Amino acid sequence: MAHKKTWNEFSAGKKVLMLAVSVVQISLTVAGYRDLAKRSADEVEGSKLAWGVAMLANWVGPIAYFAKGRKGLGLNS
Repeated sequence: MAHKKTWNEFSAGKKVLMLAVSVVQISLTVAGYRDLAKRSADEVEGSKLAWGVAMLANWVGPIAYFAKGRKGLGLNS
């Protein structure tokens, strides 16, 4: 079995990259939840609850919500 590295074993560059990716992922999820909270159920494709759960799926959920979950915007028009 391969040895799992601890945080201290990563190079400075890898640490910066992991932090940057984490910030982008968290920002995307927060933006998705804020947008979902501000919309009425009529402005969302499907259930708001289902989209809220879907956005917990790393990158896929928030990107799917922005691409397909909002009515009358961009790809859904």
